[in-house]
Amino acid sequence: MAAPCRLILRLAVVSGGGSGIGRAVCQRFASEGASVVVADRNEESAHETLELLSRNHKGQEHMALGVDVSLKDSVGRLVNTIQSHFFQPPSICVTAAGITQDEFLMNMTEEDFDKVIQVNLKGTFLLTQAVSKAAVAAGISKGSIITVGSIVGKVGNVGQINYSASKAGVEGLTRTAAKELSRYGIRCNCILPGFIESPMTDKVPEKVIYKITPLILMGRMGKPAEVADVCTFLASDDSQYITGVSIEVAGGLFIG
Repeated sequence: MAAPCRLILRLAVVSGGGSGIGRAVCQRFASEGASVVVADRNEESAHETLELLSRNHKGQEHMALGVDVSLKDSVGRLVNTIQSHFFQPPSICVTAAGITQDEFLMNMTEEDFDKVIQVNLKGTFLLTQAVSKAAVAAGISKGSIITVGSIVGKVGNVGQINYSASKAGVEGLTRTAAKELSRYGIRCNCILPGFIESPMTDKVPEKVIYKITPLILMGRMGKPAEVADVCTFLASDDSQYITGVSIEVAGGLFIG
């Protein structure tokens, strides 16, 4: 059976598209017919994702660009470059760029706290702002912004006070953006991944994974493609009456 093409003729930008969840989202969007801009601070990784898209999803035009989402000028250049190349701004945006700098509360440095807030929270704000402004100015009547939070932003996690705070902030930002942008036809929703197999969770000590796994009702860690499935739903018209919500993709982690 042929794969559905729910995103045909759509233009999407995915920050953090060079690896993990971001890469899986890029691949899934392309498989659904979208043209995808892979944006990442690591340009080599972004081009590796682009190579996968070009090889596996021919017939569409994709692009890889470097960006530091924590810097307004860098985000502005990203959106301007997309508009110059495709003659339109993206109508779909996924803010998957994120970092961790883990440490216990009483040992964490101010620098490590600030780094995580700058990328995870401020970066989400800057990209959401730039894409929505460009979409409104271009008269795009239907858009979808999907922010990537975390289940940790909802329940907290030992050693991740900066990450937890940043992801809780992403949820609040998303709900407010949904209220402000609905009048322009732009929907904003937040994904809350649990423990997903990715370069980020590769850094988690094995003993922590051993303790966490029994708390997951599905009995295993998630896969990036399973997060990408939900992002695709939120990007498509299948979710056209859904905005301002957070969806957990965590296998039942912490339920009960």
